[in-house]
Amino acid sequence: MKTLMGLINLEHEHHYLHELTYFRNGASIPFAGRYRMIDFTLSNMTNSNIKEVAVFARNKYRSLMDHLGTGEHWELDRRNGGLFILPPDWNDPSDISKGDLQFFHNNRDYFKRGKSSYVLISGSQFISNTDYKKAFDFHLDRGADVTLISTTAETPLPEHGSYYRIASDDAGWVQGITNDKSNPQLFTGVYIINKDVLMDIVDHCIAHYKGNFFADGIIGNLSKLNVQTYQNDGYSAFINSIESFYRHNMNLLTEENYRQLFYKKPFIRTKVSNHPPVKYRDKAFVSNSIIADGGVINGDVDSSILFRGVTVEEGATIKDSIIMQRCTIEAGVHLENVILDKDVHVTANQKLIGSKKKPYVVAKRQVVTN
Repeated sequence: MKTLMGLINLEHEHHYLHELTYFRNGASIPFAGRYRMIDFTLSNMTNSNIKEVAVFARNKYRSLMDHLGTGEHWELDRRNGGLFILPPDWNDPSDISKGDLQFFHNNRDYFKRGKSSYVLISGSQFISNTDYKKAFDFHLDRGADVTLISTTAETPLPEHGSYYRIASDDAGWVQGITNDKSNPQLFTGVYIINKDVLMDIVDHCIAHYKGNFFADGIIGNLSKLNVQTYQNDGYSAFINSIESFYRHNMNLLTEENYRQLFYKKPFIRTKVSNHPPVKYRDKAFVSNSIIADGGVINGDVDSSILFRGVTVEEGATIKDSIIMQRCTIEAGVHLENVILDKDVHVTANQKLIGSKKKPYVVAKRQVVTN
């Protein structure tokens, strides 16, 4: 039986989310009340029957390692296969590789020891609930070297600007990978590749002093490879900026969007945290919001997302905002179009107001006071 192994490549995901990536990489950023960005990629892989997954992480990965642990929450704490977090911890003075090719070169044992002959590669910025088994069957049926997962951008959004566009013929064979903004076929950053082809490309790129596996190895050799495209349907989002992070969180307050992402089997998984249910005090008034467990609410919360363990005191108002874990909002505070990272304490009677395109962001562990 032909199977897939997984690779989550974080090397080229720069820290576009500013305050939210001061102390973590983008894959670790909390999302939608109780998840992290990497949960969607990892869940899609394990829900697609992938039993061995590696993560390429170069910097700010302490929070990521704490979240992933042994991989037990994704059923990856296995005797054979499982989860491999591969930080840049090597010392080979003869190594001439650079960029993400360093990871491929110095961790080639992961690919050699893996029993699968095919690899599903993804980043963490594409949010979806996708079973890739059909895409894998398609890849095998077409006899492709590489299959790119694409989606159609019916409405162009600012975050789409940095993503490749795919040009293909009527049979789905890729003719070009460009930055043509008029092309609505977006490359999601997810692709399936034959493992032998992958290793050949790695060796060729390193020999020619290249530094980007996809750009130099796939796009640079497009005419020599058989590359297909597979259309991904259903709810999805690209997150690579504060504005897109804020907007796509807020979009989940629409019931249809939330159901498409989280009520579709198999479900998205995350690290389990044992908290009591939310406690709503006498003065609490909550509407159109996502409130995670462990919180104590005694103020007004409207069209907002509150993560685990948030305290909202009497007389506080939170509107159109994202409040992450263990934040404390004292009495009389007014927050509107605000993102508070973890463990932020806003003292009494403060007023923080941003806009939907430029929300007011406070980095983690800050105290906001006069």
